[in-house]
Amino acid sequence: MQPSMDRSELKCGLKQRHMTMIALGGVIGAGLFVGSGVVIQQTGPAAILSFLITGVLVVLVMRMLGEMACAMPAVGSFYEYARLAFGNWRGPGRLAGFLTGWMYWYFWVIVVALEAVAGAKLVQFWLPDMPAWIISLTLLVVLTLTNLISVSSYGEFEFWFSSIKVGAIVVFLFLGGLYVCGLWPAAMHTTAVLPTLLGHGGFMPLGIGPVMSGAVAATGFYFGAEIVTIAAAEAKEPAKAVAKATNSVITRVLVFYVGSVALVVALVPWNSPQMATPYVSALQVIGLPAAANVMNAIVLTAVLSALNSGLYAASRMLFALTRHGDAPASLAKVNKRGVPVRAILLGTLFGYVSVVMSYVSPDTVFAFLVDSYGTVAIFVYVLIACSQLRLRSRLDATATSQLRVKMWGFPYLTWLSIIGMIGILVAMAFIPEQRKPLWLGVASLAVLLVAYELFIRRRQRGAYLDEHELVAYPPQ
Repeated sequence: MQPSMDRSELKCGLKQRHMTMIALGGVIGAGLFVGSGVVIQQTGPAAILSFLITGVLVVLVMRMLGEMACAMPAVGSFYEYARLAFGNWRGPGRLAGFLTGWMYWYFWVIVVALEAVAGAKLVQFWLPDMPAWIISLTLLVVLTLTNLISVSSYGEFEFWFSSIKVGAIVVFLFLGGLYVCGLWPAAMHTTAVLPTLLGHGGFMPLGIGPVMSGAVAATGFYFGAEIVTIAAAEAKEPAKAVAKATNSVITRVLVFYVGSVALVVALVPWNSPQMATPYVSALQVIGLPAAANVMNAIVLTAVLSALNSGLYAASRMLFALTRHGDAPASLAKVNKRGVPVRAILLGTLFGYVSVVMSYVSPDTVFAFLVDSYGTVAIFVYVLIACSQLRLRSRLDATATSQLRVKMWGFPYLTWLSIIGMIGILVAMAFIPEQRKPLWLGVASLAVLLVAYELFIRRRQRGAYLDEHELVAYPPQ
């Protein structure tokens, strides 16, 4: 039996300002502030190209997703689109939806655990004597309660978290830009930009191979931009919010990622030990006092934002899975404030277990989770692109003209995106440090395929179409 739920049971509590900051902040994670240094050390100043290559693919995927989300704001977003694109009933459509939904849920519950562990380490910067596991569990409990209160509570927290992240990046770009352009006070201007950028082996000191490897590694940093399309189902003006987010994603990628990474490599030698903390080191070069404390606070904000969003995205995807029988119907229950309590608590429980594994079995169970989730994210993006290709191909000229957001250069850029993402997966097989994440990601996919087969066998034979199934792609 299908749960008698419809999207109206999730309250539309997200305002336009919430959606704007969810969209802006979604692409800025702790990976930018910390993980970018690893990519730069492996690539050199040409890491700018690595982030640009991956950024272009993310921009294209977001444009496709924006097209579908504006036409059909739906609980579960691309989970619904995969089912619709490949057939709503049994067979490929059900498999595509099942894999998309559960892989996305898996990605975010792992992020929840990772960010809880990372947050503990950041808090220990100020409270070194406090046990890390206590801090991790405290962060999980606090943000779980935030999500349980109401969707507007999630939106409010994310609004302020994202405001701090975006504000920090804007200030960094402004101050770094002044320094690079020679507009900084002469007494404080101690670093020559061009020698820093090009004086340590040139722009591409390690060749083109590491640039491509860096593009692979950077893929996971961008994941999160798509949360705004999931949140659209609980927004008061979903189409407007998604259209605005989609149209601004190019600026966000180019400015926030590519621009800030370019400033970092212009200020800090790529092969220096200081690149382990890229943004702290860049602020120290500029001469900002208390750079370590300031940056630690900003990174902690990014971690809390990711933790908050992870709980939200995982719970809403799980809620969507229940609507078509791809998850237990009992998880679809919402409280009087429209919050899917059980779906949130299941994600939190998985987070608790994963945090425990990070201390009990850091080199086996936790290592498997950490190494597999990034590849799973790429699988999800491939399915999003394939869904848009199929859905858009069904439209005639009149229906296409009604789309509020349209994918550029269809179908050529859609195919280019699919080929590019498959190329990333293939490249991972030839990059030594990426082989393990690739095969563990494939193993995770295999587990889901087995789970799907067992799930199908347990259900009664025959097909059904949920009474709330989406049946039309173009906007009504």
